[in-house]
Order: sequence, then C-alpha cells, then structure tokens
Amino acid sequence: MYFDHFGLKEAPFRITPNTEYWHPGGQRGEMLAALLYAIDQGEGIIKVVGEVGSGKTMLCRKLAAQLPAHIDSVYLGNPTLSPDDMLVAILADLGASNRKTSRQARLAQLDAALLERHQAGRRVVVFVEEAQGIPIENLEFLRLLTNLETATDKLLQIVLFGQPELDVLLAEPRIRQLRDRITLNLNLSPLGEKEVGAYLRARLAVAGYRGPDLFSPALIARMTQLSNGLSRRINVLADKTLLAAYAEQTHNLEPRHLEAAAGDAEMKPSAAVPVWQRLSSRWIWLAAGLIAVLGLLAFIAWMSRAPMTPPPATPATPAAAAAKAGGATVELPPDVTEMARQTARWLAEAAPDTRVIQLAAAKEAAPAAVLLGELKARPHPEPLRVLFGMEQGRPAWMILAGEFTDRAEARAALAAMTGQASGSPYLRTVGRMRTVVLSPE
Repeated sequence: MYFDHFGLKEAPFRITPNTEYWHPGGQRGEMLAALLYAIDQGEGIIKVVGEVGSGKTMLCRKLAAQLPAHIDSVYLGNPTLSPDDMLVAILADLGASNRKTSRQARLAQLDAALLERHQAGRRVVVFVEEAQGIPIENLEFLRLLTNLETATDKLLQIVLFGQPELDVLLAEPRIRQLRDRITLNLNLSPLGEKEVGAYLRARLAVAGYRGPDLFSPALIARMTQLSNGLSRRINVLADKTLLAAYAEQTHNLEPRHLEAAAGDAEMKPSAAVPVWQRLSSRWIWLAAGLIAVLGLLAFIAWMSRAPMTPPPATPATPAAAAAKAGGATVELPPDVTEMARQTARWLAEAAPDTRVIQLAAAKEAAPAAVLLGELKARPHPEPLRVLFGMEQGRPAWMILAGEFTDRAEARAALAAMTGQASGSPYLRTVGRMRTVVLSPE
C-alpha cells in the first residue's frame, strides 16, 4: 500500500469507525457534549439523525467510550429484531441469564436487573442504530421499556440513531407518544469546505503523517463537492486519491488523481433528494454498496499488479489472488463460509454470557477472507471465528477472536490488543450474537 510512500503508520481513511480517528469538527464535538449531558440527566428519549455516511456510528461509539463509569451501555444494531429478541439482546448485554421464555417473564427479569443496578448507583442506556428501519410497533415497544422506573428515576434511557427517514416514521400519529418523549433532537449536518480540510489533516496526523498539506485548497473544494460533505464518502475519495498518486510514484496530489478516485467510486455531486424519493428507491443504495465492494477489489488487484481476469465466484479465490499478488508464500485462510457454519453451531451451544472480541467485519465473503488472512498474522486471542449475521442493519462477515467466560479476562484481552488490530475491536456476548446470526448458505 501507500503507507511508507507518504510516511504513514497505518491507513488514515478506513471507513470502519475507529474512535482513535474521532474528529470534533462540524459541531460533532458539541453534539457529543450535549449527548453526554442529556444521558447524565437520565430523562427522556434522545434522537440523532444524519444522512448515510455522515458519521452516526462513529458518534455512537465515541459516546459509548466517553460514558461516565456508573453508566452501562447496551447496543442494538439490528432493526429487524422483534420485541422479544430485543429483550433477549438487552438481557444478554446486561449479563442476565436467558432462561425465561415469556415476554412478561423477561420484562420482570429486566426490571429486576435494572433495579439492582439502580440500587448500586448505576444506570443503563440503550443505543439503537438504524432506527429508521424499525417497525412502528417495535418502536412503541421500546418506548414502553422507558416506563420502567422508580418513584424518582427512569431505569432505562434510549438513544435512537437513524437516517432522515426516521423523522418521517416518527411523524406517524400512531407513535406520537414516543415523539413526545424525545427531549433532545440532533442532526448531523454535512461538513463544509473548511471542515473537510480540517478533517483530512486530522486523520492524516493520527495515522502518523508529519509533512506539508497533501490536499490543496482546490482539491479540498472539489472533494467537498463530490462527497457532499459526508465523512464516509470523504474517506473513500481520500484513500483512492492517495492510491492513484502512489501508482504514479508521486507525492503531489493532483486533480487528475481525485477525478480518477471519483470515477472508480462512481461518485459525483448529488442534489438534495426528498425523503419520500429516498424511501421509494432504497434499492439504489443496495446497488451502491455492491459497486463500492467491487471497486475495492478492483483496486487491490490493480495495486498488486495481479491479472485482472475475474476469479470464480468462491469466497476463497480472492484471498488466493491477493496472496499471489504479494509475490510471497502466504498461508491462505480457510473457507469463511464453512467457518461461519461452525460458528453458528458453536453459538447454539455456548453459554449466553460468553464473550468474544470482534476484530473486523466485511460486507462480502471475499474481503472477509483477505482480512482473516491478515489478522491471522497478528497477535490475537484464540480461536479465530467468522460469524455471518446482521451488523448495523446489513448482512456482514464478522471476524471474532477469543472465548472468555470471565468479563474481566475479556476486558484485559481487549485492552492488550489496543494498537495491534486495525479498526476498533470491541466485546460481544454469545447471547447477543444469537439474535443476529444468518445462514451462510
């Protein structure tokens, strides 16, 4: 890659949210402070709305990392969960046993767990991502959970993160009771030109860059236009621009490099689209996701100067191509599909409070195989597993490491991995993962 060429210690523009690359520009810092204050007050429901790729997940993860020590967090990232599955996931994250079968019994169990924490001076906040995809009936169930309270305090607080379609959903008269309980509304607006420049410089600095500005004012202006100020699009464009310059063995980023990056990503400025139109054409976003994955694989092949003949459609083949392109003998990872089947069987039998560390995730099996091969060469807890399931509302191949029955041991292993793994590893429980697993067939 281009790390040594530009004096970097790691990739500065990964799209995986990593809180080490948190940037408070574009009023994100003020929003984080407002969220922390609202959660500390413990009243009402909080709503955060932003376009696709505007940084909602990064804000959510930074918020979870900054919570006071007496506040425990629960994460719900799958909008397809039924009310019963939500209860199971919340109880699992709180470390409660999953032996109750009826909804009423689980609600009583949750109430008891929350009361126990309240008596110990602790509180619980639930972060709900992809909230725009949750059916109205399930949103209403979440509202009912906020009725769990003592004479003076709420026992559970909810923070909803969603796309603008969430506002359309909440405008429904049937859900006005939830809307009336929202005490803080935040909107993640796109970054302006100056903010894009500061964002680029900040991420390069975290990645170890110490030279003069790589992106000129003219490039920043054009990138702002192409990305519409959305951080995920900025990351894609910046990464591909550096790749294009590296391919020419130059340190000077030129407009042609940025235009080549935009062309490869099929990215161009777009006018504001009404929410109703986005709702009626959601398939376009699915196609865009597929294009992004294909574009990434094409760049890997181009940079490694491997043959551009499309490989057979098997998960292991792209990993083999990547190994040959490096010009070295590399032990190829096993079939991720078979590993996912084995993980699904293990999930069905393991204790629900067993913890693992999620190292990384990919949208497709092929990039997951490449990631797995890279991660095997780095220090990590054993065993390595692959889980195919829902993450942030979308199917994904997740790479897991370790198997811990003790929470303190799991946290120690996670702390030991700081700086060793790309992205931002975090802990997950077996009980929670059971609610998101999909068949890899």
